Amino acid sequence: MLLKTRNLNKPLQYFISIGAVVLISLSCFYSVHFIGYRVVALILLITVSLLAMMFDIFPVLIAAILSALIWNFFFIPPLFTLHVDNAEDLLMFLMYFLIAILNTVLTFKIRKAETKARDKEEKENTIKLYNTLLNSLSHELRTPISAIFGAVDMLKENKDKLSPENQIELINEIDKASIRLNRQVENLLNMSRIETGVIKLKLDWNDINELIFNVIQKISSYDIQHKIEFLPSDNLPLFKLDAVLIEEVLYNIIQNAIQHTAENSIIKINAMYDKDNCVICIADNGKGFPETEIKYIFDKFYRLPQTKTGGTGLGLSIVKGFVEAHNGKVKLENIECGGAKFTIELAVETSFINNLKNE
Repeated sequence: MLLKTRNLNKPLQYFISIGAVVLISLSCFYSVHFIGYRVVALILLITVSLLAMMFDIFPVLIAAILSALIWNFFFIPPLFTLHVDNAEDLLMFLMYFLIAILNTVLTFKIRKAETKARDKEEKENTIKLYNTLLNSLSHELRTPISAIFGAVDMLKENKDKLSPENQIELINEIDKASIRLNRQVENLLNMSRIETGVIKLKLDWNDINELIFNVIQKISSYDIQHKIEFLPSDNLPLFKLDAVLIEEVLYNIIQNAIQHTAENSIIKINAMYDKDNCVICIADNGKGFPETEIKYIFDKFYRLPQTKTGGTGLGLSIVKGFVEAHNGKVKLENIECGGAKFTIELAVETSFINNLKNE
């Protein structure tokens, strides 16, 4: 709120500052017999202090000077004159004037120091963020690239000495490393699309059961050591969504479950139609997430502390961005009996097969 008021143009700041002092003074003028003119000085000082927190220094300086003159002219005896007969009132007026000016200047300097400290902190956070990204990329990109180079060199230098089985094994290593490398590049490109706001949904009618099966088949082809369970529902309508983006959402969540659970863990997927929403739940029977960390899970580059290396911390932030592009929401919660559950709610258009044929 305060940052918004400081961004107002100067004429408007002058107008509001002067207007506030005049209105407060007018209110005090009709109640001075009850509160006394010394209390009026305190009220005007508070008004100037509040203005100093909201606006730039020059509009507030004008307001401070104006408040001092108004207090002298309308409240200090004799009224309607700038002359002060009483030495005590004169001293009070000079102190008021000095305090009002000092308050304005000091508040401005404090605000300036806070802004400088905040900018410094934001800069440090940005540097820390990019260091995290570079550290992650240095591992995630170098590892598959090294694997590709090593396998290619082995094939080039020992082509005649390698058995067909060894050659196939090296080619498979190249294939796996290429897939991993491509995955990281896709994540970076997807995050760039989210941050620049250039996501354009290609909406079409989709069978969510078929879409989920496609993702499971893709992940299962990587020779994973986990069991993925999905029981399709025949009563689901068709959903109008971007199949490519939703497949990416499901892929990232399932891949996250595979990465953070032990081998032979079970990952269960359910899809349902609830209150005109497409709802997909993905649960695992792992250890779950620390409760204190759940609120950070969808942050960019965030990785759980003391977890094994792997990933750039972009997967779940991409999930959040793609789900919100469908006017949906995603949440994470721990399961009481153990494990974690991601719930995706997509506010998308729906149609049952019979209705679609009649369109």
